[in-house]
Amino acid sequence: MHENQPPLDRDGVALRYLLAAVPMLFHGVVLATVVQQDPDRLAGALVDVALGLAGLVLMRWRRRLPWQTALATGLLTAVSTTATGPAYVAYVSLGTHRRRRQLVPIAIVYWLCLLVQSTRSGITQATSVSLVSGTAVLGGLTIFALYLRGRRDLAASERAAEVAAERAQAQRVEQARLAERVKIAQEMHDVLAHRISLLSMLAGGLAYRTNLTAEETREAALAIQENAHQSLNELRSVLGTLRRDGAVEAPQPTLAQVDALFEEVRAAGQRVEVRDTIEDRESLPAQTGRHAYRIVQEALTNARKHAPGSQVRAELGGRPGDGLSIRVSNPAPYGTPAGPGGRLGLVGLAERSRMAGGSFAHDLKDGRFVLDVRLPWEAS
Repeated sequence: MHENQPPLDRDGVALRYLLAAVPMLFHGVVLATVVQQDPDRLAGALVDVALGLAGLVLMRWRRRLPWQTALATGLLTAVSTTATGPAYVAYVSLGTHRRRRQLVPIAIVYWLCLLVQSTRSGITQATSVSLVSGTAVLGGLTIFALYLRGRRDLAASERAAEVAAERAQAQRVEQARLAERVKIAQEMHDVLAHRISLLSMLAGGLAYRTNLTAEETREAALAIQENAHQSLNELRSVLGTLRRDGAVEAPQPTLAQVDALFEEVRAAGQRVEVRDTIEDRESLPAQTGRHAYRIVQEALTNARKHAPGSQVRAELGGRPGDGLSIRVSNPAPYGTPAGPGGRLGLVGLAERSRMAGGSFAHDLKDGRFVLDVRLPWEAS
């Protein structure tokens, strides 16, 4: 079966047999009239009808064996007028496959059979009328078959386009979901790495300092509890930033909250020296400010992981038109282990900088590990 040949339901099958039966009934009535006028032609009429019924049976294989069925029913028309109905249906069915190398020879066979049938009783004026009308019918059936084939090809191409569009849409949805997952994962990493490193610093103080008073121990425990509670709140906030429609539900920290971040890490025991020379920070785009906050947060987290207890220097500067610069440095003690997840923070910082349209670099200078980030800041 042709790839664009649609399946038929019961109504479609019944319609095709009905179309084949109508010419059979017409020629059957003609034969009955002839036999009534000339009883000697009864045997020939019965053979004609039997061959027509045989053609009706052969129609069953017109879709599985299109050219074979069309050829067999076409040859029957040379000696049977009632077989023209099944032959016409089989011929149209073949034409809908649009196999020219098969359709043209079968059409020639049909015309030759029409010629044989028209001249069986001799060549008269009726022969010419029959031949001309039969040729016209054959041409009309050919055009109709090709029209049906064109309609089916168009429907098939539309279905293929719809399937391709659905697949493309599914790919876009999947890519959007993946992008959102990456975004959530990055936010979770930035938030949790910051909070857990603070908890580790506070817990380490309790573990190694044996000279703490009861009040100091209580304050450290309260700080741990507060940071753990804050970690859960920020984790919920990160997971709630994206609704199903992708809209932001909760406000995200920007560079305006970076001073609070410095105070928070100082309260946890991290020594941070800050030099802030940013001009006109109110005009900084919120998205850039958000990336800048996360970059500073991750840089401080890296310093706590790889250089615990050391002095961290954070330098922030920039103005509209010149861009925003962030430099965070800390001593790099020789042989400091990378620890769990080593260098993943640098990967996250590089990706965060790239997402913001900026640049990221890191290097060792004069015994200090230096992170340099530059973010675009267009002048308004």
